[in-house]
Amino acid sequence: MADLSAFPISTRWPAQHPDRIQLYSTPTPNGVKVSIMLEETGLAYEPHFIDIGKNETWIPEYLALNPNGKIPAIIDPNGPGGKPLALFESGAILLYLAEKTGQLLPSDPARRYETIQWVFFQMAAVGPMFGQLGFFHKFAGREIEDKRPLERYRNESKRLLGVLETRLDGRDWIMGEDYTIADISLLGWVRNLIGFYGAGELVEFDSLKRVPAWLERGLARPAVQRGLTIPARPE
Repeated sequence: MADLSAFPISTRWPAQHPDRIQLYSTPTPNGVKVSIMLEETGLAYEPHFIDIGKNETWIPEYLALNPNGKIPAIIDPNGPGGKPLALFESGAILLYLAEKTGQLLPSDPARRYETIQWVFFQMAAVGPMFGQLGFFHKFAGREIEDKRPLERYRNESKRLLGVLETRLDGRDWIMGEDYTIADISLLGWVRNLIGFYGAGELVEFDSLKRVPAWLERGLARPAVQRGLTIPARPE
């Protein structure tokens, strides 16, 4: 039986199955990357819903796991060398789980790094830009009279969608025939942009052909459908 008592977060969200990967998350675009990955790989895990609306990522127990105060984060009781490993940052977790399982990341070194570059593209560009567009289009940013920030993030989001549209020319997935962590990193963000944020018309999403088809393929995967709802909000 794994001992997670060294992690303060286990006192706030006790593990019922301490031998499984512990997932601390919310089904946001960043959070679902990890739940989808866990569902795709078949790894045993235990999800814990972190209520970001109640600022639960800022309590001391959570900050001891992720000092940046964001979701998702994991504890793998069977990390490298058989020792528990705590990780935050969704991109790092995707890489770790891919290497742990030997799944969804090419073994060929060149294709491996090509895949990783698209994960970094999502982390550095797509996530921040789409998130800011959502803020200025749907949330408190709507009340700002100066619309230049909205225009800035709309134009950059359109440009990034264009990058994906070009990349998917002749490809079913970001890496061609192979569905990888590059796709997992991006699916939730593109879905959120046109769904939750309601910015499809703003970025002229319907003018694209390959990105919508790629999104439809991704959302049709059973593991993706399951991962998009994990962790479930407590009743």
